[in-house]
Order: sequence, then C-alpha cells, then structure tokens
Amino acid sequence: MDFKKIFISGARPTSIGGQAVMDGVMMRGPDRMALAMRLPDNRIYLKTQRLKKPGIWRKIPLIRGVVSFVSSLSTGMGTLMDSADILEKYIPEEEREEPGNFEKWLNDHLGPGATWNIMMAVSVIIAVVVSVLGFVIFPTWIVNFLGRWISSTILLNLVEGIFRIVLFVLYIIGISRMEEIKVIFQYHGAEHKSIHTFENGLDLVPENAREFTTMHPRCGTSFLMFVMIVSLLLFSFLGWPGLAARIASRVLLIPVIAGISYELLRWAGKSDNIVVRVLSVPGLLLQKLTTAEPEDSQVEIAMTALKAVLTGPEVPDRDGVIVDPEEETKEENFIPEED
Repeated sequence: MDFKKIFISGARPTSIGGQAVMDGVMMRGPDRMALAMRLPDNRIYLKTQRLKKPGIWRKIPLIRGVVSFVSSLSTGMGTLMDSADILEKYIPEEEREEPGNFEKWLNDHLGPGATWNIMMAVSVIIAVVVSVLGFVIFPTWIVNFLGRWISSTILLNLVEGIFRIVLFVLYIIGISRMEEIKVIFQYHGAEHKSIHTFENGLDLVPENAREFTTMHPRCGTSFLMFVMIVSLLLFSFLGWPGLAARIASRVLLIPVIAGISYELLRWAGKSDNIVVRVLSVPGLLLQKLTTAEPEDSQVEIAMTALKAVLTGPEVPDRDGVIVDPEEETKEENFIPEED
C-alpha cells in the first residue's frame, strides 16, 4: 500500500464528502448537497439542495459524531431511493417495473410525497434493524457458546470482535459480486478520485483524476472499520455478563462508539504521521473491496456533483437534465425533471 498516494503531501483536506449511488454520486459540502447521475440515454442529471446551517450539536466532540452518523444514514438511504426514483422516470416505458400493491395503495390514499417519506423511513428502520441484528447481536450470540470452553472475558470479547469484522468483510465480498454493486463501487472510486483532484488544486476534469488512487483517508468505509475496532476495545472493558445484558450493552453503546469513531476519522483525515497510518490500514484495506477503478465517464459524474456543491449561494438549486456539462450553472442549460 502506497501511503504517499493516499496521504498526499501538500493536499488541502476539505470537509466535502460523498456517496456512490445507482449510476451516480452524491456530494455534500458545507452549504449544499448535489446528486449527479448518468441517465440511460447517457445524459447527466443533476439535483442540488441547499443545506440548513449546522446546529450547535455539530460542534461538540463525540456528540457531533452521533449526530453525523444518524444524519448520514438518513441522507444516504434517502439519496439511494432518490436515485432509483430518478432512473425509473427516465427508463423507457416498456422497461419500467410496476409498483407493488402496497406502494400503489399508499399512492392512492396518501399521495406520492407521503409515500416517498414512508418508504424512506421504512428503509432506514430496516437497515438499522438488519445491521444491529447481523453485526451486533448475532456475533455475541454465536460466541456465547464458546463460554463453556473459554474462561477469559478478554479473550471472549476479542473473539467476538474478530468474528464481527470477518462477518462484515465476508458481507462486502459477497455483495461485491453483484453487477449493480460493482458499478456502485466504481462510482465510489470516482468520488474519491474527484475529491483528491480538488484537494490537490487541480482542475476538475477526468484527465486530472487518473493519477490518483481510489482510496481516501476520510472515507465512510474507514469509519465503519473504526467502529468495528473501537467496539472490540470498548466491549473488552465490560467483562462477559449474561447474553441479555451483553446485547443491551452493545446496542446502548452504539452512539458512544459512533462518536469515538467519528473523532478518530476526523483526526486521521487531517493528520499524517505513523500512528495515523497504522490506525488507517484496516479501513484502507477495506476500501480495496468497496472501490474500483472508474471510467472517465463515471469520474465526470462525480466531478459534476462536486462542482455543484462548490458553487456560490447566488446559484439557484437545480433539478433536471444538464444540456452542456461545461455550463451546468446556467439557467438555460437545464431541462426540468420529468413528471
């Protein structure tokens, strides 16, 4: 692993972050969020949204990590659903899938807007429940059976933590074999290359991004790995109580773990020393699985979203197809969203 290509000397770290979605990239800056997508007819769709000023909770160490975690989860799921909805509108009529009976019922009784909000809320709840069951409760339940042969509480917690990490890595490997996920991982790489390009003061054109790696020290994937490692260390101090008490402690400590992990990621993203590099290795190795080398056309999408969040407050929000990607800030360069 070449750290010089990841922790680049002379780069100017930025607070801008992003997320890969279906056939596109979402970028989030201090004042604006932008979603850029490649439509089936090869045109670029851009949707931007001004953000509210961060509250006081965003400035308090540890607490800001919890707030950011919840906000990122909600925004991430919403953006994924938004991207799927946009693609659906631009897919030829004969290729569109009919909505399910439940979705039809919600549309008829509550309207499309309320239906979207309900579907997003349900998606977030399902994602949280599945994550807690699969990566919090299941590992401690499985390792519970080893208590008959292992008396050391530290060793039991260590085995549980390692099992949780292995389970998560196997999950990533499993989904990476899906064709749709492979494309998302390419857009994830495009997101990182675009941010590297910007942080190194180069013009935001795909040609300038080719020299950069698909890994980035402030990636959310690294955050998840920090969560795994911090949870392993923190749980080791709690001993090995009964299964119910263990499950309760693991669930209740999720906000604490998220807060600590967030602070570590912020520190790692702004620093470059031997300690940071060692702590960053697990997350960077995981990024080798969650990113892939993108095509220039995918980098173009990521850079379109990045340029959009860098625009000044005088530029109105956009929601439509870009006619000319080189002139995306001009009013007449947009085709409004299809109904």
